[in-house]
Amino acid sequence: MISQRARSLKPSPTLAIAAKEKALRAQGLDIVGFGAGEPDFDTPNHIKKAAIDAIMDGFTKYTPAAGMDELKDAIIAKFKRDSDLEYTREEVIATCGGKHALYNLFQAVFQEGDEVIVPTPYWVSYPAMIELAGATPVFVETHEEDEYQLTADMVKAHLTEKTRGIILNYPSNPCGAVYSLRNLDAIGKLAVEHGFYLISDEIYEKLVYDGYTHTSIAALGGPIKEATIIAHGVSKTYSMTGWRIGFAAGNKEIIRAMSNIQSQSTSNPASISQKAAVAALNGPQDFVGFMVKEFVKRRDVFVAGFAGMEGVSCFNPKGAFYVFPSFKGLVGRTYKGKKVASIAQWTDILLEDFHVAVVPGAEFGKEGHLRLSFATSMEVIEKGLARIRKAVDSLD
Repeated sequence: MISQRARSLKPSPTLAIAAKEKALRAQGLDIVGFGAGEPDFDTPNHIKKAAIDAIMDGFTKYTPAAGMDELKDAIIAKFKRDSDLEYTREEVIATCGGKHALYNLFQAVFQEGDEVIVPTPYWVSYPAMIELAGATPVFVETHEEDEYQLTADMVKAHLTEKTRGIILNYPSNPCGAVYSLRNLDAIGKLAVEHGFYLISDEIYEKLVYDGYTHTSIAALGGPIKEATIIAHGVSKTYSMTGWRIGFAAGNKEIIRAMSNIQSQSTSNPASISQKAAVAALNGPQDFVGFMVKEFVKRRDVFVAGFAGMEGVSCFNPKGAFYVFPSFKGLVGRTYKGKKVASIAQWTDILLEDFHVAVVPGAEFGKEGHLRLSFATSMEVIEKGLARIRKAVDSLD
């Protein structure tokens, strides 16, 4: 008998789209895929060499469950270098990917009866992981005209005696939004006043554009730092999605609880990947700048392309590598004599008739939108835009 917990859980929609895309490609179809949330660049050579050296040196055994000290020290140095944040080894943990850091964290601090504030649009896995911990996600809608920023007043309107935490993801997956210092400070002070956790998912920290400088909410210091747990990883910054190394930093009691959970589930992250992550964090960082420049070019092509389509509008993201255009203007029009009743239906039309794979915005808590990744080549982006434009032009 399958547990109720498992029965109520649906698979990650982004991974499901990727699987469907691969299946159609296996049938010989030319599918343009915009669903993947991973950089298309190869992992830098010095990082790969560190992993090869680890294998050749026989570094293939267990490490401490929460990660080896060498990696913890590299994580500590990264936070000091990038955010002027100071942590000890007892305040950091290395995990099997950024998603694993969040899962461990939610299991450590949430339980039945708790409520967790989640701004929409949100990353698809937040609600499921909150529910797996027995807690209830409380959704607070943000809007494009406000640059998808959550404010303290919006949070205050949803606070109850059950509020245990809030998720802050910036730059944002799916819309690329970022936060102003004013909003971060106000939300931070509210968390301190009401005694709830600030969970800051900063995995896209380095992928920012147009002169924006990322500031971790923990860097506001004092009691705000004490209330903050940062979730992070090497996947996006160094194009290391498959290496599965994430990390978290925060209160040592919470980190200890996360470490205990990890010790009874996965044990340590792969030893070889840990060595590679040390090289990534401590080594040359010029690759990141190169990747950001390429992403800006691709973003600009996407935004300009959607601006020229009737019934479509597109927020200009300041970070991450996604665009989140609104296709609300197409609902109610007809395709092949049938009314397009929803964006989910429009997504199916794009995939089945125009061979473009995208993720519907409803999966991110925002109906009427699509999420498209620009972590792919310019050639693919231009081909996909041409197909989407053709699809839009085919509507009556």
